[in-house]
Amino acid sequence: MVLFFAWNEAYYRFGIYVDLHPDQPVTTFMTTDSHTIYMERDGSAVPFEIRGVNLGVGLPGEWATDYAIDYDTYLRWFAMIQELGANTIRVYTILHDDFYNAFYDYNTQLEESGQEPLWLIHGVWVNDYVQNSHRDAYDDDFRQTLIDDCRTVVDILHGKKNLSLGKGLGSGSYRKDVSPWVIGYILGVEWEDVTVAYTDHKYPDRNQYQGTYLYTTADASPFEAMLCEVGDQIIAYEGERYKQQRLVAFSNWPTTDPFDYPEDIARFFMKCAKVDVEHIKATPAFQSGHFASYHVYPYYPDYLNYTYLATDINDPLSQDRNSYSVYDLTEMENPILDYLPGGEAADYLDSTGQVNTYYTYLKALTNYHTIPVVISEYGVSTGRGMAQRDFNTNRNQGHMSEREQGQALIRTYQDIMDAGCAGSCVFTWQDEWFKRTWNTMHAVDLLNTPYWSDYQTNEQYFGLLAFDPGEEESVCYVDGDISEWEEADLVSEHDGMSISMKYDEKFLYFLIEKEGYSPQEDVLYIPVDTTPKTGSTYCQNHNLSFQRASDFLIVINGADNSRVLVQERYEVLRAMFLHETEDRDAFLDVPDRDTPVFKPIELMLQTATPLLTGDWQASAETYETGRLTYGNANPDSPAFNSLADFIISGDYVELRLPWQLLNFANPSEMMIHDDYYEHYGVEYISIDQMYVGITDSRHRDFRVPMEPFGLEGWGKKVAYHERLKESYYILQAYWAGV
Repeated sequence: MVLFFAWNEAYYRFGIYVDLHPDQPVTTFMTTDSHTIYMERDGSAVPFEIRGVNLGVGLPGEWATDYAIDYDTYLRWFAMIQELGANTIRVYTILHDDFYNAFYDYNTQLEESGQEPLWLIHGVWVNDYVQNSHRDAYDDDFRQTLIDDCRTVVDILHGKKNLSLGKGLGSGSYRKDVSPWVIGYILGVEWEDVTVAYTDHKYPDRNQYQGTYLYTTADASPFEAMLCEVGDQIIAYEGERYKQQRLVAFSNWPTTDPFDYPEDIARFFMKCAKVDVEHIKATPAFQSGHFASYHVYPYYPDYLNYTYLATDINDPLSQDRNSYSVYDLTEMENPILDYLPGGEAADYLDSTGQVNTYYTYLKALTNYHTIPVVISEYGVSTGRGMAQRDFNTNRNQGHMSEREQGQALIRTYQDIMDAGCAGSCVFTWQDEWFKRTWNTMHAVDLLNTPYWSDYQTNEQYFGLLAFDPGEEESVCYVDGDISEWEEADLVSEHDGMSISMKYDEKFLYFLIEKEGYSPQEDVLYIPVDTTPKTGSTYCQNHNLSFQRASDFLIVINGADNSRVLVQERYEVLRAMFLHETEDRDAFLDVPDRDTPVFKPIELMLQTATPLLTGDWQASAETYETGRLTYGNANPDSPAFNSLADFIISGDYVELRLPWQLLNFANPSEMMIHDDYYEHYGVEYISIDQMYVGITDSRHRDFRVPMEPFGLEGWGKKVAYHERLKESYYILQAYWAGV
């Protein structure tokens, strides 16, 4: 027993082995040339397009590192992904053994029935805390850990590993050999430019690596030499132990792309580093091949929006934009100008004749690289909140309906293929409640994000599979059908008007009734008091008085002019971003606690340092996230609009508001923002009720009565059900015809 235990630990946990077949030739079923990826089928190398979907690890109520997705769920999801029309899934890191067991059984059943299996691209993760720290890429916690994790991934995929839960990795006894369906690896993550620059600066002489399978050119940087070593090590380990090779790529994104940009553009986007895989070459011993992997979205960072050359193009930002030919590009090592489709007469038009800097950027990548290019992440979010705009095609980071998401995915996929890429992976399969976004993370409790669905945080809604609140259906759908509302939901009633309320893990719902309501003539006002610290009993904007000091005012003014307003003292944008928006210190001129000024609710889009070039400029940018969208929010309705906030039906208005819009930081525990000016930022207080009222434009001569609405958090136990988004079916129909 002792000998067996010792052998088991040495072989499966520590990877100690004896090569019993040192002369056995190494095989591969994936190869590449300069533009194409090939798969061996019946003895012939056939072009293979990676048409993939990225698969995350999140479930509502769980953190990513809880690895809560079980075997049966994976089996079901694999079938849905393949029915979508994808042939590949990509995972970012080591998962729990349920994933590999399900993947093995799913593909085995398919092949036994003569069907095409689902292929896998496996990532090797770099810990966020390591990359965002004092460590450089040659620190053992970075480089050596990455090499060790590569070996672990290889062993797992060949079914020869024991792994204990820890350090953000999955765990289990990995005994299923899924390697026949693994086409390649993507090593690393979206590199932090400061980490790359720090490494290159610290080790100027450590810029060369000569391995058995990969080597660097004379132009390589120290960071690229580190990547080359890691890639060589994973190829060597798999070849020596398992006699196999497969494709290898290194993760990259525009922040560390290989191009040089004009000086002030680089300063505007703070672009300080490059990672160029053209400096990593393969020896004849590497039979399989490597490709260039990029995460590229239409909206970030759209360098080319600021580098137009042609004067006869319909410029979406400025008619007076100057050519950047005034810069001495000849002194740049690798100017992007050289790789744009038309050279110095760069063509920013796509196949439809539209200005499309996304396509142009992709084309620059394929023109530059001598190996296949795969866009391993692309997508748009169906979140209500937005973080970036795409000025060319309106494929934005957020505030897109599920229908718009599907259409945007098709157009983005077309751009990728038109640019000559060898494949792509949609980001992502499922929505993930635990995610955060830079322009809302200041406003939420980051230790409790999995326990509610924050519709203002766009990063949570890139999926094709939604998780809606409720075990089978949500408590309410904003669709004009009021049958789910009960008498017990009534909060306030007076003067022929009433308001009812309910809530779930995603929304606060309101049912507003007014006898003889006319949307063309009547404006409805709903004051909301949440915090005992601030608020006003008077709104000077609309000349309204309230019985309680209110923090918000909901204004229903027809289908196109309805919005939520916030009292200036309780405006989080002012407290957190006044320097960026108005170049003022928010804490030097503080609004009164009872200020009667109610303002539109804005969300940050761009906080970059102001840029001035020629006759135009760019600086901080916001958009009105408090503006309400009219429509039907029931997924079962033919008129479904996933972004719909309210609908009018006869004497009734149904309304839903995302929690964060009313400054809830964690509704699962009913935590809201405290007074910003007491704490110099966002801190939280707990409430157990809020007050609401209802009036209209004909009743301005009295204080609006306000009644309490009880609030009770649900803690860490959430209710949800799966729903395939409208975008899933749109993309499925398109891919079926390709």
